[in-house]
Amino acid sequence: MVKAIRQNKKTLARSLKLQRGFSLLEVVISMSILTIGLVSLAGVFGLAMASTQESQEDMIAKQLANEAVESIITARNTAQVTWDSIQNVSDGGIFVNGFQQAYKPAGDGIIGTADDIAGAQYITITEPGPDGVYGTADDIFLPLSNYRRQIQIQPVTDANGNVVASLRAINVTVQYNTPRTRIPKNYVLTSFISQFR
Repeated sequence: MVKAIRQNKKTLARSLKLQRGFSLLEVVISMSILTIGLVSLAGVFGLAMASTQESQEDMIAKQLANEAVESIITARNTAQVTWDSIQNVSDGGIFVNGFQQAYKPAGDGIIGTADDIAGAQYITITEPGPDGVYGTADDIFLPLSNYRRQIQIQPVTDANGNVVASLRAINVTVQYNTPRTRIPKNYVLTSFISQFR
């Protein structure tokens, strides 16, 4: 009987050890680890939101650069301008030197010429208004005043250093600021244009 009582005490002691709760120190440590994990997750979420916004701005810069190159090629293809005009103003052409705001093409319909600056209408992005439908009176127009564009048209040389008269290089640089960085970002698109259509 005494042996049975001792056995029951041992079993009871084991079951009490198994049913023991967490100490205050264990709870504090686990809450600290959980808090660090949640704060890190919140930081990653904020970074993801900023990256999403930045990727949208990168896409807009890419489209503005493509639009400029396509405008120059279209002007050449439609014979709207002569081959000699497809140069920067400093070289006797019609394309303004240096960075300019991203304006809509004005009277001549070509991006990057002097009449765009005179017209001074920013390119805008149209978003649907509260009704969620494009083309209605409540649409929201967002001007792209944060973007500047530079079109550089340069001669191309062959392997011997001779200028190829029928070929020019087009470098379009779009400069813009993002909320995360203080220095402006640049998107550069390089293409070539031939005298021949």
